[in-house]
Amino acid sequence: MKLMVIIPAYNEQDTIAEVIDSIPKNIYRIDEIEILVVDDGSTDRTAEIAAAKGVSVISHRENKGLGIAFQTGVEEGLRRGADIVVNIDADNQFDANEICKLIDPILDRGVGMVAGTRFSDKESGEVVPWIKRWGNWFFSKLMSVLTGKHFSDTQCGFRAYSRDALLRLNLFGRFTYTQEVFLDLVNKGVEIEQVPVSVRYFKEREAKISGSLLGYLLQAMIIIMRTFRDYKPLVFFGIPGVAVFGTGILFLLYCLGYWFFYAKTSPIETYFNIGIASTILGFLLIILALIADMLKRMRRNQEELLYQLKKKEYEKIKNEDSQQQRPLL
Repeated sequence: MKLMVIIPAYNEQDTIAEVIDSIPKNIYRIDEIEILVVDDGSTDRTAEIAAAKGVSVISHRENKGLGIAFQTGVEEGLRRGADIVVNIDADNQFDANEICKLIDPILDRGVGMVAGTRFSDKESGEVVPWIKRWGNWFFSKLMSVLTGKHFSDTQCGFRAYSRDALLRLNLFGRFTYTQEVFLDLVNKGVEIEQVPVSVRYFKEREAKISGSLLGYLLQAMIIIMRTFRDYKPLVFFGIPGVAVFGTGILFLLYCLGYWFFYAKTSPIETYFNIGIASTILGFLLIILALIADMLKRMRRNQEELLYQLKKKEYEKIKNEDSQQQRPLL
């Protein structure tokens, strides 16, 4: 059983060595632990310090975003035969000794993804800055509504994934991956659990993901909107379509009633035009919802084929590596 610990990093030279050193060297039921630092175009000594620690380092030539850095780590972890992949932030906010808590549900019950939650109790929530608590509350509520499941912390960067879950995972967001993962895996029927994790914050450090809460909010909402559109097209296009179409019908019925009782169309021409435009727009949205739903069915088949291809390819690589490492008798 091989565990790969992925550390996406961008300009984290002050903390990367401490995070690497904190990774447990031995974990019960894990035969091999490998650490991979994904340097996302850092302009400081992050990659150099990580390499000096003797861990694997993959460097992007330029900063591509946390979402791309995470995908790079996942692809490399699968290529190296990881059975479980743990993602941990490079800013030393999380306790790496709690990796055991994250992987236990995967080892015990075959859970696909285990996400750390910083808000399982009042004490842990108090150490999180209020602006981050508000942002997390907003996104967690939104993810709970969109997925139909309850999640208390959908922004935590401390998570564990089974190999099968990662083979099924397909992400498109460059800026971040945290919310998109929940939508993608839930819609594919992958079981997700949350376990409490401790966290510490350093007031003097600035967030590396976004310069402002507004910037993070806008870019994350775009990713969420696109992902939800792809998986729930009937809801995304259909509900607005029915609402607009129904509104148009009401306007037209009002105009028809006015004409029936008063035998004239003045002064309701504007209402009539609004009714016609709304009815046409609503009808087009409903047609678009049906077409998008057909495309979703096609995508489901394509992703199943992609899953089988990736599974076959990565299993082949893993088996070849195992044969090369097997001692001669």
